[in-house]
This record gives sequence, structure tokens and C-alpha cells, in this order.
Amino acid sequence: MDFRQLRYFLAVSEELNFSRAAQRCFISQSAISHQITRLEGELGASLFERSTRVVRLTTAGARLVPIAQQVLSLESQAFAVAREPRNRIRITANMSFAPQSLDAIARVRERHPDVDIEFVIKSFADRIDAVAAGDADLALIRGDVDRPGLEIVQLGIEDLVIVTSSQHPLSAFSTVELGELAPYPLLLPPRHSQVLLHSVVEDAFVEVGRRVQLGPPIARDHRATLDLLTNPRAWTVLYASTVTDVTRTGLSVMREARGRLRVPVCGVVRSGGEPSPAMAHLVSSLRQTMYPAETSADAADPEA
Repeated sequence: MDFRQLRYFLAVSEELNFSRAAQRCFISQSAISHQITRLEGELGASLFERSTRVVRLTTAGARLVPIAQQVLSLESQAFAVAREPRNRIRITANMSFAPQSLDAIARVRERHPDVDIEFVIKSFADRIDAVAAGDADLALIRGDVDRPGLEIVQLGIEDLVIVTSSQHPLSAFSTVELGELAPYPLLLPPRHSQVLLHSVVEDAFVEVGRRVQLGPPIARDHRATLDLLTNPRAWTVLYASTVTDVTRTGLSVMREARGRLRVPVCGVVRSGGEPSPAMAHLVSSLRQTMYPAETSADAADPEA
């Protein structure tokens, strides 16, 4: 048994899908299946019930999950203890945070040239685990997290924008009332992979007394904007900071008229620590680069 097998086991236990777990671990499906089979052989117990339709944890697998989590946490702590002390800040995020983060990092390096700042790409769950284990100092997320030992630093609020085909009946408008979208199918990834987007949209529709009509889930290897071109009556939502990455040919971008589609953007840090001057400057710079208008307004208002 090795740490790698335990990481693969936890990925499958969370995804309950060998293909998605393999993509998350950046290996092939056959390789992750082979390693799980080897682990089961070493333990002398089946960890998953497999069928063509579903993957489930066995009783033995369910008992192994907390032990594997604890072992991998100890591994991270061991590496953290063994590392030479240095003046370093490690940020973990996904690629959508990269442009603003790099601007903020540049500002901090100008004032603190002796600080080594790293930017590491991780999935949402891995970001939170990295901060909890001490392997990262700051995780950038959209939404919230409630986990012992961690606390939230508010960075701002981000709008969701509505994207449709240019052939959509509402595509001529720059803003749209949420209720006007109710007759049209919303294209999103499956709920389990985008809980935040589903929740924000569903709550906003409840607020206006309507119900969102979900279209077929977007396949993992598809982009929502491409699916819009083949389904011109559908719509999707994107984070406003990422909309410049959209190829706009054949597409229309709109705002929700009442500002109901908004999500908090936060940093996750370990509880109880006093931030270093460089970390405090980094958080301030992230607020300025991500939401300069809001930050300027707060700075101008002595009561903010």
C-alpha cells in the first residue's frame, strides 16, 4: 500500500465514478482501476461495488475513507514539518482566478521582494484540503465553506452573466428579467459538479416566484457555449470575470436586470493565525484587482 493508492481510492470514493476520478488525478481510467484493484488485493477486501451503471462503497470501503483521509493529512503535515522554513505564501485556486491573482502577486512582490509567492491550480475540494493540511496558505473560492479550523476572508461579490445564442428570442437585449428566462432550458454541468451555480440560479427563480427549467446536463468534455449554438433556445450562466474568454461569434451576453445572480468570492485561510504583512497586502491587492470599483468606493467612504 502507498499514499498514491490512497489518493486514488479517495478520489473514486468522492466521485463514485472511475472516469471522473481518473481525470481528477490526471491518469487514465485503466491505471486508476488497476491501482484500486491492487489496493483491494493487499487489503484482502473489496472497496467498491461496481456495475455498468453505478459505483458504490462497500462496508469495508466506507470504513477506510476516514483512515485514508487521516493518513494523507499526516503525509502533508510531515512534508510541511520537513521543509526548510522560508518566507513563502502559497495560493491555490482554479484557472479562472489566474489573471487577477497574478496582478495581485505582482503588487505584493514589488513591496515584499523577499517573499516567495506560489500559485497552484487545484480542484475545489483539493484547495480546501490543502489549506487545512498546511500545504497552502490561501485558497480562492466562489461560495462559502464551513469547516473546523478554517475561516473565510471576504474578497468581493461577482455577478453571473447570461449567455445565449444570437438566435435566442431574448438575445437582442442587454439586460433581461429573470422570469423571462423561465420558458427556456438552462444548460449547466450536473448539479454534483456545480452545486454553487445551481443553487444561486434556483434561489433567484424562487425569489421571483418561478421555477427554472433545466435542460440536459452539459457533458464533462463540452463547453456550455458550444451547446448553445446547437440549442438556440437554451441559455447558460458564466462568471462575469470569465466572459472575456468566450468566443462571441454567434453568442449574446446579457445581465440579469435586478442583480439577483451574484456569488461571493472568498479566500479560505487557517483559523487563529495572525497574517503577515505580505499576506495582508496580498488580500488587499486581491480585493483591488478583482473588484476595483467596490474597493475604491469602500476607500472613499469612511464608514465602510
